[in-house]
Amino acid sequence: MSASVNQVITGTVPRHVAIIMDGNNRWAKQRHLPGVAGHKAGVSSVRQTIEGCVEQGVEVLTLFAFSSENWKRPEGEVRGLMDLFMLSLDREVKKLHRHGIRLNIIGDRQRFSARLQQKMAAAEALTAGNEGLVLNIAANYGGRWDIVQAARQVAQSCLEGELQLSDLDESMFDGFTTLAGLPEPDLCIRTGGEQRISNFLIWQMAYTELYFCDCYWPDFGKVELGKAIESFASRQRRFGKTSDQVGA
Repeated sequence: MSASVNQVITGTVPRHVAIIMDGNNRWAKQRHLPGVAGHKAGVSSVRQTIEGCVEQGVEVLTLFAFSSENWKRPEGEVRGLMDLFMLSLDREVKKLHRHGIRLNIIGDRQRFSARLQQKMAAAEALTAGNEGLVLNIAANYGGRWDIVQAARQVAQSCLEGELQLSDLDESMFDGFTTLAGLPEPDLCIRTGGEQRISNFLIWQMAYTELYFCDCYWPDFGKVELGKAIESFASRQRRFGKTSDQVGA
């Protein structure tokens, strides 16, 4: 039985859920609307998903909002997305703060306008002390970029004598990535019917469970989130071990 809006999944709940919010353009195209209309409609799905994660007891939610490849989209759509991002920061951050949610924005901010960068920093500062759900928004983010920027920091630390190369291991390297200090994603959801991760958190998702659903992002909400978490709870995570070892 699928989870209803108010039903809390019993059993294993992922600590960290990552979502590739896909299908906004196709949702709009079906309705003969401009692409940015789909992105605007998707804001409601973001709200529902945040609420659902809080209700289910998820600790961390990471949303792929704008990839480093999305700059290739039509200029009008990109401009509309930037305006929507600005508007969402104005309207939503105080609500997040009231509910104890901590906002982090991950990605390369240098390409954004100075005004948008200021709003990002202010939003993070406002919510920095909150102890509820950690909400990561990936904007101008790419998994390969994340690994490269971490490698640059490692190299700089070695040059400055702060780190010996022989001491470097996976755990130490992880400390230089954008999600350092947070649990790795347990579950990655992708809407829109595509079945790929599109350069999202490729360092962090080595053992993440993948869940693909056909609904477009503006149609995603608490019910679909419940279905994804229910699927996750039914799986056996082995991390390289055998089924017998895990079940022992």
